Order: sequence, then structure tokens, then C-alpha cells
Amino acid sequence: MNMIEFRSVTKRFGGFEALSALALNVPQNAVYGLIGPNGAGKTTAIRCLTGMLRPDEGEILLSEERVYENTPVKERFFCIPDEPFYFPMASTRDMMRFYARVYPRFDAERYARLGEAFDFDDARPIRQLSRGMRQQSAFRLALSVRPEVLILDEPVDGLDPVMRRQVWSLILEDVAESETTVLVSSHNLRELEDVIDHVGMIDHGRCLREGGVAELQANLVKAVVALPDGAVLPEGLDILHHSVTGRLHTLIIRGGTELARARLASVSPLFMDTVPLTLEEIFIYEMGGADYAVKELLL
Repeated sequence: MNMIEFRSVTKRFGGFEALSALALNVPQNAVYGLIGPNGAGKTTAIRCLTGMLRPDEGEILLSEERVYENTPVKERFFCIPDEPFYFPMASTRDMMRFYARVYPRFDAERYARLGEAFDFDDARPIRQLSRGMRQQSAFRLALSVRPEVLILDEPVDGLDPVMRRQVWSLILEDVAESETTVLVSSHNLRELEDVIDHVGMIDHGRCLREGGVAELQANLVKAVVALPDGAVLPEGLDILHHSVTGRLHTLIIRGGTELARARLASVSPLFMDTVPLTLEEIFIYEMGGADYAVKELLL
């Protein structure tokens, strides 16, 4: 069952189309990573999902109910944007009282217990806190809301490594015990790879690829082969990237490890090794391979 659905969502700002018939499906009780380059439309998608923006076309559903201007649905999710919201002079304790009135599932006892995990003065005005402490404040409040859906936009920027691990541990505990669904947008793909189980890649407001992380990793393989003199690569390989250094050919192949090894073995390579790709590598090659790689510029 899908918890969140984007059905052909289009959003325009003047003549610019930020989202273009975007289709996404976030399964229930999943940790879903929304990834893409700068300007891909990730934040616009999140703002449409939370009801801050109204799509020009299409619809966004949470458990088959429309989100926009639907208060009962909005009570079921909590969003931490890249700049968390708080009233100008409010402390975390003040925001706790506010959210306790807004969210029916707010758990005051959990808020108190989370004081052990987040070490800052919750009576101090949030605007006087460091960036990292403001993020801790946002997570303490979010986890106390006990949302069915937690939406995160660059959530752990500003947190030190120990606090990042603490935050993810608490979130994944909720996923396991309370069946929370998490949608997270981040550029830190190495960190996401450790926590997400589904991914959606978007660019220019469209979904390029979506699915389980294990499925995507099983479908792409990096192969390094050394060919005998006069030998050429076999036909039938779906090659996304190919580079050569001396006799060594480095290939990014779609189709899985077994298929790649069987095809390459047909030309009797002198050496062959295959390894799965990381999420970061999948992102780079799915986004256009060498055309999206780091470019050398003459300055």
C-alpha cells in the first residue's frame, strides 16, 4: 500500500515549470529518499506535499485522501524543512505547548524523555540557539508529535556526527515500532544509503527512476575487465559508462551482475571483477553518466 502518491503533479512559477507531471509512490512504513541535483524540484515537491503550495495540475494523496486544505490529513504528518519554523521569541518549550494543541497525537511524556537525547536548554529562545541546537529542537518536537508521516528536507545539516547517529536511531526506532513512514530529501547520499529502503530520483521536475534501493543496486554493476589482444567487448550489454586505461575497461552496466559476467566471459577476458554500485554512483550514472560527472575546466 502506498502512503503518499504524487499523481501527475505539475507546478509552475510564471513561465518556469518546477514540477512536470511528477509521479511518485511512497510505500507505507518505508524510509523513502527523494534525491536529485540542485533545482530538480525536491523542495517544491515537499512544499506541495505539505500543502504550502497548490499544484497547478494533478493531485497529491496521503492514504488516498487529498492533502491540500485538508486539516485532518495534515494532522497526520510533520515536516522539518531546511529552515525549521518557530515563532520569533518562542522557546522549544513554547513550541511544545503550541504543537500539543495542534497535533492530537502529541506525546508530552515522550517530549520530556527526549530531553536526555537532546542536550540543550528548551526554555531558551530558539533564535538564540546555534544552528545544530535549532535542528535538535526541531527533531525533539517532531518526534514528540508521533506523526504517521515524517517529512524531512536536508534534515541533519548542522548536526555533529554523534547527534546525526542519535537522530537516525530515534527515527528508525519509530519506523520499526510505530510503522512511521519517512520521506527524506538530502544531498548526503552516503548517509542516506544507510537508512533508506526506497528511492525516487527526480530531475527537471520529473521522476527518472523509482524503486527499492536493493532492487536498483541489483540492476546496476561496475565491471573492470582486461581483454586479450584484438578482443572487443561483446554485444548485448546495456552500458551506461565506459572508460579505458591501458588494457583495463571500466564499465557501468545495467542488467545485473550475473548477466554482465556471463556476457563478458564470452570474450575470455584476462581479468574480470564486478562490484555493486553505491547509491551515490547509481545517482551519478542514472543522471547521465559521464555527462553529469565532475568536469575539468580550463581557468
